[in-house]
Amino acid sequence: MKQRSFLSTSTSPDRAYLRNFSAQAGAVPQRRTSSASKKKKENKFKLFAVGLGIDMPFLITVILLLTIGIIMMFSASYPVALAEKGNSYYYLGRQLLFACIGLVVMTIASYFNYHTFYRLTWLICGVAVLLLIVVLFVPSETGIHRWIDIGFTDLQPSEIAKFAVIVFFAYWGTKYQDKMKYMKYSLIPGMIVFVGVALLLFFEPHYSCIVIMFCLVLFMLWFAGMSPVYFVAIIGLAVAAFVIAKATGLLGYAMERMDGWGQALIYTTDEMWDATWQTRNSLYAIGSGGLTGLGLGNSRQKYLYLPEPQNDFVFAIVCEELGFIWAAIILCLFGVLVWRGIYISQRSGDTFGKLLGCGLSAQIGLQVVLNILVITDWLPNTGISLPFFSYGGSSLIMLLAQMGIVLSVSRTSRIEKV
Repeated sequence: MKQRSFLSTSTSPDRAYLRNFSAQAGAVPQRRTSSASKKKKENKFKLFAVGLGIDMPFLITVILLLTIGIIMMFSASYPVALAEKGNSYYYLGRQLLFACIGLVVMTIASYFNYHTFYRLTWLICGVAVLLLIVVLFVPSETGIHRWIDIGFTDLQPSEIAKFAVIVFFAYWGTKYQDKMKYMKYSLIPGMIVFVGVALLLFFEPHYSCIVIMFCLVLFMLWFAGMSPVYFVAIIGLAVAAFVIAKATGLLGYAMERMDGWGQALIYTTDEMWDATWQTRNSLYAIGSGGLTGLGLGNSRQKYLYLPEPQNDFVFAIVCEELGFIWAAIILCLFGVLVWRGIYISQRSGDTFGKLLGCGLSAQIGLQVVLNILVITDWLPNTGISLPFFSYGGSSLIMLLAQMGIVLSVSRTSRIEKV
């Protein structure tokens, strides 16, 4: 018997969605029996639902990127780790620990019934906002409030906020999917959410995350079916806000980051030399790699020429050591991951799964593109990490957890499982 979609019910979207909770968990349509119906009813609100198998191509791509990322992070980090920590393996040991925790979380998340996030949307958003407020009151010697010390690592609330934004618009797009073409249900909610989050990030300050949030909101509204006309309005408002903020001096910290943008190799003053130091050495590293690279471990720029090579500029070391060919292969792997994530999400058994999986996959592609543009001086140096490669505890664990959610979505996907 064909399962009736919650879209065709006359009750509210929330109740209709929850009524079909178990059906959207990926079960193959079968002839209903009284025992089967009873079993589905009993499992309706279970936190964990196995469903069908996970998508192996997506999982293999995640493992490949994680493995290559850890190897390259270690290669890029051991000189600075020895100089600053007295231990060449400092960053490697911690990153391996974070990766192990993340893989466990990813495995659990892959069995987690992702529909539960629909019911927990407001709680997730509330926690994200609370953390963004709390971090502003955490003492900081540099005047930048982005991390909360949780003992074994630092928690970055902005990572939770990215996930919360994706979950919220997946929820909103599911609840009002037939009304997303109207301004009341697309443009206005999108502006309210973005402005609210952006204000909190502004006070950290964390401008690069504001850019990512802006793009995520656009992507999620696009996936949810917002009219293309409103995209012009949103971009226009964003440009106007940037011009006003710049004219009034509100972007003082950001403007410092923009000094020397696009001029890393044509510096004319000592101040310009200092302002473009990191980007210039990044370009030196990329150019030195050539087609085939200097060889794994043979980078010269990582020996305290390129600041923080284990973080945002790790891909510059990848280009220097492995060369253009392997750098292109790694970018292709990222492309495969994003494509596969969106592909399996679009074939999910419900709208919420489609939007959630597409949003989480798009976030990976967005951060990769922005990171590459930064290290090549096409964008100002704004501190955007490279997924799976950049050092970081909470970010890596959160990233792998999100990949687990995409794997959970793949269990309901109408694709052939290997």
